[in-house]
Amino acid sequence: MINIPSTLKISLRALRVNKMRSALTMLGIIIGVGAVIAMLAVGTGASKQIEQQISSLGSNLLMVVPGATSAGGVRMGAGTQSTLTLGDADAVLKECPAVSDVAPVLGGVAQVVYGNQNWSTGVTGTTPGMLNVRDWKLSTGRAFTEQDVKSATKVCLLGQTVVDMLFGGLDPVGQIVRIKKIPFAVIGILEAKGQDPRGQDQDDAIYVPVTTAQKKLFGTAFPGMIRMMMVKAKSTEALNTAEREINELLRQRHHIGQKQDNDFTVRNLTQMMQAAEESSKVMTMLLGAIASVSLLVGGIGIMNIMLVSVTERTREIGIRMAVGAKTWDIRLQFIIEALTLSLTGGAAGIVIGLSSSQIISSLAEWPTIVSPLSVLLAFSFSGLVGIFFGFYPAYKASLLNPIDALRYE
Repeated sequence: MINIPSTLKISLRALRVNKMRSALTMLGIIIGVGAVIAMLAVGTGASKQIEQQISSLGSNLLMVVPGATSAGGVRMGAGTQSTLTLGDADAVLKECPAVSDVAPVLGGVAQVVYGNQNWSTGVTGTTPGMLNVRDWKLSTGRAFTEQDVKSATKVCLLGQTVVDMLFGGLDPVGQIVRIKKIPFAVIGILEAKGQDPRGQDQDDAIYVPVTTAQKKLFGTAFPGMIRMMMVKAKSTEALNTAEREINELLRQRHHIGQKQDNDFTVRNLTQMMQAAEESSKVMTMLLGAIASVSLLVGGIGIMNIMLVSVTERTREIGIRMAVGAKTWDIRLQFIIEALTLSLTGGAAGIVIGLSSSQIISSLAEWPTIVSPLSVLLAFSFSGLVGIFFGFYPAYKASLLNPIDALRYE
């Protein structure tokens, strides 16, 4: 029967005799585990940030923008021709069963003044449906209503950045701001959303009724013109159906023939953002896989040192066999030594990985999230590496002939 406590004691004593060599052998495992944890933390943090940015845009989103123009054989980009109207937005909401809500958009940049403070920001004309489409809530106040849209009322909702720049610690609700020298009553404050996937501050914005933007702020090339519309499908599964329904309806409304190109473009924002999120997850896996190579290199280092150790301790192995040690006693001794090296290195690597994640987060200002699962996987893998690369030296040691081993110089 294998005497595990005795074998464990002998293995640990052998490692203590060569402390420097043991430490250098563990270095590969330490770097490998630390690299795996740090890289997965960076990748997971990036994925989480993208996920938050996607959710801040809203769910099940489609964007309808005006089509391209052609002049003198030169084709301009999408959005260079104004082809969408408020009537189109109303028709999409009423006649497309897969659509939950629609928010027409007409916006521009304007100077906003309150007291002796001023700020240049984006002003967007839209309808009450915008809050539902964008899954956006108010922190205080109320949203404007359909009646405000019909009456082109001079009311506005402020983003948190605008509030900070104009009002400081004051309550803006009920105050009057001047947009392009036109007075607007502040009726509500939007909850903070942060940056969108393109890095733009979503809170640096003002929302007004779309008719107010058309008639009093920006004007239009023709009555009812809008720059684009944001559409919310009833579910993720309904996105493709909603896209098809919108294409069919707008082609019909714009009298587009079968062989003619659309004068509008429907973009599936949700699928685009999900693709970006999937790419981030793949990148996380690649970072983890690359870092895992360091663990394999550390395992090869353990195998090399253990083979040297077998050669150096040939007489010791012969003596143990002569006094009754079995094959598995010798084999287990060297496996335990390799496993101890790898697990000790793994524990040190966890400390290095956690510290590295914090340093990367603070110095590079990258979001890092350390997953307990990644720590467990890295530590477990380091143990498997020790067993795998320690088995061959242990197997070689157990096959030594006792008589030849005793004669070895």
